[in-house]
Amino acid sequence: MAKALVVVESPTKVKTLGKYLGRNFVVKASVGHIKDLPKSKLGVEIGERFEPKYEVIKGKQEVLNTIREAALKVDTVYLAPDPDREGEAIAWHIAGELNSGKGKKRTKAKIFRVLIEEITKRGVEQAIASPSELNLQRYESQQARRILDRLVGYQISPLLWEKVQRGLSAGRVQSVALRIVCDREREIKKFNPVEYWSIEVGAHGKNPPPFVLSLITKNGKKVELNNEKDAREAETALKSESLVVADIQKKQRRRTPPLPFTTSKLQQEAARKLGFSASKTMLVAQQLYEGVEVGEEGAVGLITYMRTDSIRLSNEAIEIARRWIKDNYGESYLPETPRIYKAKKSAQDAHEAIRPTMMIHPPERVKKFLKKDQYSLYRLIWERFLACQMEDAIYDQTTIDVSAGDYGLRVTGSILVKDGFIRVYVEGRDEADVDEEAGAQLPELTVGEKLVTNSITPNQHFTKPPPRFTEASLVKELEERGIGRPSTYAAILSTLRDRKYCVKLQNHFEPTELGFLVCDLLVEHFPEVLDIEFTAQLESQLDQVEEGERDWQEILHKFYKPFAKSLVAAKKKMRDVKREETPTEHTCEKCGKPMVIKWGRHGHFLACSGYPDCRNTKEFKKTAEGKVEIVAQQTTDEKCDVCGSPMVVKNGRFGKFLACSGYPDCKTTRSISTGVPCAEPGCTGQLLEKRSRRGRSFYGCSRYPKCTHALWDKPVKTPCPKCHAPYLVEKFTKKEGPAIRCAKKNCDYQHLLG
Repeated sequence: MAKALVVVESPTKVKTLGKYLGRNFVVKASVGHIKDLPKSKLGVEIGERFEPKYEVIKGKQEVLNTIREAALKVDTVYLAPDPDREGEAIAWHIAGELNSGKGKKRTKAKIFRVLIEEITKRGVEQAIASPSELNLQRYESQQARRILDRLVGYQISPLLWEKVQRGLSAGRVQSVALRIVCDREREIKKFNPVEYWSIEVGAHGKNPPPFVLSLITKNGKKVELNNEKDAREAETALKSESLVVADIQKKQRRRTPPLPFTTSKLQQEAARKLGFSASKTMLVAQQLYEGVEVGEEGAVGLITYMRTDSIRLSNEAIEIARRWIKDNYGESYLPETPRIYKAKKSAQDAHEAIRPTMMIHPPERVKKFLKKDQYSLYRLIWERFLACQMEDAIYDQTTIDVSAGDYGLRVTGSILVKDGFIRVYVEGRDEADVDEEAGAQLPELTVGEKLVTNSITPNQHFTKPPPRFTEASLVKELEERGIGRPSTYAAILSTLRDRKYCVKLQNHFEPTELGFLVCDLLVEHFPEVLDIEFTAQLESQLDQVEEGERDWQEILHKFYKPFAKSLVAAKKKMRDVKREETPTEHTCEKCGKPMVIKWGRHGHFLACSGYPDCRNTKEFKKTAEGKVEIVAQQTTDEKCDVCGSPMVVKNGRFGKFLACSGYPDCKTTRSISTGVPCAEPGCTGQLLEKRSRRGRSFYGCSRYPKCTHALWDKPVKTPCPKCHAPYLVEKFTKKEGPAIRCAKKNCDYQHLLG
């Protein structure tokens, strides 16, 4: 009979841990939480103690019975859910159930908590060898968060259902994230571009190569060219002046390696370099942590625990990394002393940074055992871990100042003289980031040397608004503002898309009309809940609960009193968007009654005030002066399969679609054809623009399900001029921008669009 029971979260871990622990242990999985607040009601007794009413989750009673039966047959129970707050809550609930039985159903085994940081033989054995008691403070911190989220979500969401539309949700952190996205979009819309000019002067000296100078000063002060007139005056003046090298500054710049991965930094970098969403990053990281079948070794956990805000690395891991660097790259890539990273004061520092568990599994060695996404993420983690223990990259930077009469020009160039960590890893960049090491290759020049002017080019520019958020930059913004925690970012971003509050266009988050509406209603009636600083302070207070510095019930009381008042007021005063009817000057052409603006599933629309007797509706737009203009329906040559009426193009919640012009008598709809034939051999279908469950556009064959051909990139009805493929596709990358490329992977035809 086994002497001990080990309970983990995921069934994936059961086989791996069983292999490491041997016959004296039996391993069972809870398959996530076994208890939670009820779905159908608030589940929190609002009062002095804010007592939560947990219930066994539907379908989990059998899992719980299996764990209980196993616990009756052992001397010791090790609770080993994930080493975070959620895992602590699972452990507490399991322990409570094992101790709550009566008579023979109550286990007599000793119950311990174990934290498995890495699922390797060493990591598992170390965890079992050093068990601890359940952490009450960590559990209370998680419970306080859960109750707060329930109080907000379960009391504001029904209000949105009543006043706006069914299926909407509000959240303590999610709604603040929506506000951040909406605020940024308003900044962009209000932004007024300002014109400015720059002047580039092409020149060369005695030695090659030629280079380009930028005009920076006039009479020793920063030059400002606000319009074409200023630029042309400077251009004329420069044409009559000689270029003379005034000063040459040479210095060495050192670039230190990036920090080890925390959860948020991993999500950001995977978005920049791999195009992963935050949720996809966490899903793949979970697989790498729980264990992947690696040939004869069996299941091996390839990375340490992936939910962490710490940059700390164990001394053992650092030493192993340094040996690897020395053996594979040489001593010149190894700093004299190990790089020790200390966590910020705000970090929990409960776990190490994310790193490979063992250096005997380099990415290329295990590539054949991994799926494509697993390999890509594992390689990213591997390279980042190695890089953080390598030497600095060193650049020789040269700055040349050139005088031209009253004007001063400058060029800066950088040459990489020692690659250091860059040999292994280069950190990705957001759109707004500037590469400080970028620069021109410069010739050898001397002070006083006269240069030859090759060209003078004035360039017109306009200031740009702040960029829309990407997955990476939104996670970065949430982290910097203290909104949410690493384990919640993926869920926050997914919810914004799933609720249709935001759409992703060319990898950027853009709020929908619904998103703006919900955000404005919540900001108006729940200003404190939607306040960014308040939310960040609340997160910090909940962290203090885990550290034993705050009482969780005190935090709930302080939050709930003003929230309850706002809730009562909102029920009375919040706009009833569902039932609002805004009069317009337009009349219904079918019955002659006035047309009004109403709110529906797809946003605002024009409807006949004679509803339900007359169901006439129209799309509309507002002019800059606020005037309502009817948008004419775009007719097509296609006919309705049901009634034979012409099909018209309409805008829906998920984009444009074809609808029967006989609506509402005929409600036939279908996707819009791109006019591009399906590329599958023998297929006579056409590619239709469709939407995935998450609202992302894709293009599938009209003969589906007989033909399952589909692609994400928009097809263009033009054969490839190089390989004669039937169509091209539109692509967009941050580096090259929009382009037309061949649909075939083995064809390199590409045409940049600007």
